[in-house]
Amino acid sequence: MLHVLAVLTAAVLFGTTGTAQALGPEETTPLSVGVMRLVVGGIAIAMITFPLAARRIRRSPAPRPASAPWALAALALTAVALAVYQPLFFLGTARNGVAVGTVVALGSAPILAGVAEWALTRRRPTGTWIAATALATVGVAALGLAGGGEAGTDPAGLAGSLGAGASFAAIAVAQRRLLEAGWDPFLVVGVMGAGAGVIALGAVPFIDLAWLADPTGMAMAVWLGVATIAAAYTLFTWGLSGLTAATAATLTLGEPLTATLLGVVVLGEHLPPPALLGLVVLGAGLALLAWGARAPRDPAPFAVEG
Repeated sequence: MLHVLAVLTAAVLFGTTGTAQALGPEETTPLSVGVMRLVVGGIAIAMITFPLAARRIRRSPAPRPASAPWALAALALTAVALAVYQPLFFLGTARNGVAVGTVVALGSAPILAGVAEWALTRRRPTGTWIAATALATVGVAALGLAGGGEAGTDPAGLAGSLGAGASFAAIAVAQRRLLEAGWDPFLVVGVMGAGAGVIALGAVPFIDLAWLADPTGMAMAVWLGVATIAAAYTLFTWGLSGLTAATAATLTLGEPLTATLLGVVVLGEHLPPPALLGLVVLGAGLALLAWGARAPRDPAPFAVEG
């Protein structure tokens, strides 16, 4: 159950991303915000996770996993996926609003992660995971349709949000494979965050960061980096060590739930009556999945095919 709570807490932190951007300076761009989020987050995550990983590895009696080519490729994939996720996500929220952009991005991730994991492991989903994911997806769809009527459905924004969802699914599946191979979760998330931060540094000379001189801009960059990258992804990856990629990705649908509520309460976005039903259905799906994963003997949403 602690792994479920860790991923849900990460989802809540993820859910503050769009609102933090909306409260920042008006002259920000999706690319500049995403780059600074990664640079700050990469530094913070390295400072948090690498010392933890070093201590855990020194104290662990288990043999260290071999640095096979596939494992190094998976680590590189997580860093690249996190790097491209940022501008794609912010493009979606900038074009279609916080609620719609977040809902499309995170709503597509569980399905993509489940399909990819099924293809890689040949394990079929259990009834609980299917029911919970179906409920959550219906709730996400209701939120998206309700919000889309007001904020619009810009094609470029939708493409950006779907690309962000695919990137998040790739992170979850690749990290889960590494954890199954014996890699320390703090090392896995540290390499991902630091690698993405290094990639983001390459874009710094080409973007306008004048908004950092604004105190609200600096506060936004610090929050996005420390809370929604360093803290959130550390919690997510540790939680993933006791779950499968599909379950973790479904639990992160707590992000659109959080983002929608913040959009209404903080940003004053209008929530039509059908969206209220979407919130209830989405919450029910998350509760069902948390209930199904509560037992230590059944931490995964998949059963091995006979």
